[in-house]
Amino acid sequence: MISTFDKKWRLFRAWAGRHPVWCAWQVTYRCNFRCRFCGYWHDPLGRAPEPTVADYAEGARKLATMGTLLISLAGGEPMLRTDLPEIVRAIGKYHFPFVTTNGWFVTPQTARELMRAGVWGVSVSLDYASPDRHDRRRGVDGAWAQAWRAVELLSAARVYKWQRVNVMAVLMDDNLDDLEPLMEQAARRGAYFMVQPYGHLKTGSRDYAHNDGPVSPRLLEIQRRRPNFLSNPYYLGRFDEFLHGGVPGCRAGRAFFNIDSAGDIAICVERKDRPVANLWADGIRTIQRRLRAGAAGNRCADCWYNCRGEIESLYDARGIFASLPTLFLDRGKALASRSP
Repeated sequence: MISTFDKKWRLFRAWAGRHPVWCAWQVTYRCNFRCRFCGYWHDPLGRAPEPTVADYAEGARKLATMGTLLISLAGGEPMLRTDLPEIVRAIGKYHFPFVTTNGWFVTPQTARELMRAGVWGVSVSLDYASPDRHDRRRGVDGAWAQAWRAVELLSAARVYKWQRVNVMAVLMDDNLDDLEPLMEQAARRGAYFMVQPYGHLKTGSRDYAHNDGPVSPRLLEIQRRRPNFLSNPYYLGRFDEFLHGGVPGCRAGRAFFNIDSAGDIAICVERKDRPVANLWADGIRTIQRRLRAGAAGNRCADCWYNCRGEIESLYDARGIFASLPTLFLDRGKALASRSP
C-alpha cells in the first residue's frame, strides 16, 4: 500500500503534469430511492452484472500508473453493494476513496467497516431542513431521519484524523433558505457541508433549477460565518454564471473522468452513453489518448457539479489556495472539537 504522504505527492505530480486527478466511479446504478431530480435509478446499467472486488483491485492498480487519484465511489446507491468496504480498501491502496450515499443502509456496523477500510470521506445527501420536503423529493418516507442518523454514525465511527463526513446538498428551485440550517445541523454532528447546483442533464427537465435571483454572493457570505461550509469559494463564486448561461471551458477528460458500473470510461458522468474506452479491455495509454481526444471536442457548459467545479477550482490561483487545507491538511476530526 502506498503511504498517505506518497499518495499526496503522486496526486500533486498528476496535477502538475496536467493529468486527471478525479475519477467518478459508479459502482452500481441500482438505487432504493426514486428521486424526482435524478433518473439514474431506472438506468439499464442497474440491471447489468457488476464488477467484483478483484476487478476493482485490478482497475485501481491500472489507474495508479497515471498517478494517485481522488476517486468518488457513487451510483445509484453504492451501499447496495454489501462488499463496498472491500472495494474501498482495494481502491485505497493507491488512491483516495470517497463515498456518496443517501444514508439509508448506514448502520453502526457498516459505518465502522467503511471507516476501518480507509475511506477518505463520506458524503450523505440531504437537501432540505424539513423532513417532509426531503422525503417527498427523494420518494421515500423516513429518508431525512435516516440520513441524519447516518451522519451521526459515520462521524462517531471515524478512526483516522483525516477522515471527513459531509452533508451534500443539491441547490434547487426551492431550497436556498434551507442550506444554512442544514450547515448548522451538520456542524452539531461534527460534519462538513457542501453544495452543488441542480443540473438538467440527469433528467432532461429544468423545472428544479434555481432561477430566483443571484446565489453566489449569499453563499459566499454564509461561508464566512460557517467554518464547516467546505465548498471551494471559487466554485461557489461561479454558481450564477452556470445558472444564467453555463460555465465554459469544461476540463472533462483532462482533469476528471467517469467510469460506469460496467467499466466503460467516458469524459464525464453525463457522457456515460458515449464511452471512449473500457478500464479492463484497454491499456492505460489507450485510455489516456482517447480521453484527451474526447476532451478536445468538448464544448459543454451544461453542468457545474462538484466533480467538475471543485476540480476545476484547482486550476485557478485562488481556488488552489482555498483547497490546500482540504487536500493536504488533516481536517476530519478537528471540526468535532469546534462544533457547538
